[in-house]
Amino acid sequence: MKAVLDTNVLIAAFLTEGLCSGLMIRARKQAFSLVLCDDIISEFEGILRKKFKIPPADISEISAIVSEAASEIIHDLSSCPDVCRDPNDNMVIACAVDAQAGYIVTGDEDLLILKKYKDIVIINPRNFEALFTD
Repeated sequence: MKAVLDTNVLIAAFLTEGLCSGLMIRARKQAFSLVLCDDIISEFEGILRKKFKIPPADISEISAIVSEAASEIIHDLSSCPDVCRDPNDNMVIACAVDAQAGYIVTGDEDLLILKKYKDIVIINPRNFEALFTD
């Protein structure tokens, strides 16, 4: 199963202990194929730097962990579809489309309201975690 984790899920995975950090552990153990793109990683790093004032050396370490967990990182996205209320979220959909992912995992209501785009299910972290049977 392929899934794209939205930036907010990545942030929660590293700043809190809980559901999202558990999903990152699953990705690192290859319980699912995590797919990201350069744009999501850049947004993630920018939020860590600007909003949370994480030092650059720590951001580099965190990014390395994320990159290691990803089974695929897309470097050149196809054109972003214009389907989200927040245009900044269109890159997440483009990443999932390019990767032929089955899921987008997000806490962002602007994405969750869509429920589905083409064959991609847009789901919150709790419902994604429920897909695992262990």
